[in-house]
Amino acid sequence: MKFQIEIKHPLAWRVVQELGHILNYLSLSERRPTIFMPVSPTPYMNGGPEEFLSWVIETSEPAFTPDICAEWLLGRMPQPVDSPEGWDAETEPDDANE
Repeated sequence: MKFQIEIKHPLAWRVVQELGHILNYLSLSERRPTIFMPVSPTPYMNGGPEEFLSWVIETSEPAFTPDICAEWLLGRMPQPVDSPEGWDAETEPDDANE
């Protein structure tokens, strides 16, 4: 899946951190079948504006569906996921000690 994040939004870095944590390394002993990463065309070809920066979630497992990914994210991201108050940098999710 390829998508964009409004990187000028005050909570953008928190979103990137949460996605990287959940999709790449939730724990050292529990490796994920996913990779979350930024992708960009060559900067000198487009002048480097941030609107060309995209983010990708990839998997090497055919059985890992977008629905499974959505369940992982909804179960572990700050709640409510669509409310900025849930993403306060001072607040840790309930499962932060796992």
